[in-house]
Amino acid sequence: MIDKTIQFSLKDDKDDMIRTVLLNVYEALKEKGYNPISQIVGYILSEDPTYITTHNNARSLIRKIDRDELLQVLVTEYLKGD
Repeated sequence: MIDKTIQFSLKDDKDDMIRTVLLNVYEALKEKGYNPISQIVGYILSEDPTYITTHNNARSLIRKIDRDELLQVLVTEYLKGD
């Protein structure tokens, strides 16, 4: 009997969602004339949502991400290297 079980990785789905949110927030900040990296770092360090614009629902989007998970994904991606 052949096992045709398909496995799904919730971690990959969550990482993809975090990436999508960050890209959307980055674009919204850029459109409003902010320095997106500085604003996102400010938000991560302080967890103060006012660092993120409400433009294109960016503030609401970023608040859906747990800050610890966001930091884990960022550090993991950074350390992957080449």
